[in-house]
Amino acid sequence: MKRISAFHFAAALVLFGTVSADAADTVNTQELAVRVDKLADGLEHPWAVEVLPDGAYLVTERPGRMRIVRDGKVSDPIGGVPKVSARGQGGLMDVALAPDFATSRKLYFTAAIANSQGSGTEAFSATLSTDEKTLDAVTPIFSMRRFTSGNIQYGSRIAISGDGTLFISVGDRGNRDRSQNWQDDAGSIIHINADGSIPAGNPFKDGGKALPEIWSKGHRNPQGITFDAKDGKLYTVEHGARGGDEINQPEAGKNYGWPIITYGRDYSGAEIGEGTAKEGLEQPLHYWDPSIAPGALVVYRGAMFPEWDGNFLVAALKFQLLSRMQRDETGAFVAEERLFKGEYGRIRDVVVAPDGALLMVTDEDNGALLRISRAQARNG
Repeated sequence: MKRISAFHFAAALVLFGTVSADAADTVNTQELAVRVDKLADGLEHPWAVEVLPDGAYLVTERPGRMRIVRDGKVSDPIGGVPKVSARGQGGLMDVALAPDFATSRKLYFTAAIANSQGSGTEAFSATLSTDEKTLDAVTPIFSMRRFTSGNIQYGSRIAISGDGTLFISVGDRGNRDRSQNWQDDAGSIIHINADGSIPAGNPFKDGGKALPEIWSKGHRNPQGITFDAKDGKLYTVEHGARGGDEINQPEAGKNYGWPIITYGRDYSGAEIGEGTAKEGLEQPLHYWDPSIAPGALVVYRGAMFPEWDGNFLVAALKFQLLSRMQRDETGAFVAEERLFKGEYGRIRDVVVAPDGALLMVTDEDNGALLRISRAQARNG
């Protein structure tokens, strides 16, 4: 698989800042000006956002709450959310609406859950009550088979395929060797049906070489997962060690190398694994050095920013920015524009709204929901 080394195109990387600070900010980018509106604040470490059919927003907060933002007002917490392990990096994480949510009111979410053995990543299905006050029929559909101590590197996001099946990213839980254990869900991309059963097309559906729910292995802490709406390809972005954040294209049964190969180093500075390449292990499409601490990923397909069609948008925590990754006709990454650096805090999620605007949430004690839309063209 073709890869690109970390930012040998530095001349193409441009940083832009906010140029006004009224009710809405205006930010100049390389190709256009965008408007940044704060739709809500006072959210405690929001993790994910989804757009409801009427245009309101469903937001998760890591301590274990879901809320609805409508007309600038934040609802009381929605009832029915199971108790989560809100320690360290754990808590309530992603939420995704079922394709038929408008009629079924069904949704999926992931969380860190604790038991007597420790904690692990679980996924649930539920239905949102018509009065939007509670989750009903909350049902576990995936649970890591091995819970352990520690409170880091759970993953975890959800991508829904065109056939309605779910792809769920699961981190290595801070134990790198688990990513190479094919009888362990840690460090994997999981593929299940909406009811938690195993899809017929899974590479290890018979449970022989690997757990039947595993789609791909060798991931460290993938916190972004998405499908390109144009061609249906699956992509992930994951936290590496120091200098090893990656974009990957997970394919059935393949091994993405962690911790045998990596472009990162241990936080002590020590080398990890056997180098950057090994036969039988996949290369990333891209890696960052230094790391940006990616939070989420979307491939832009929308009407509002046609200039960005096909660009990868990566939320970043450490550098508090949105990375816009541009590709050439072969699909290789050739340039990066870093937006909003340091202006809004740690950006945890980014999604494309139905009208093509971007939605972001900031992972802060006083977190915010932001909307990015097209502003008037800049002068000159």
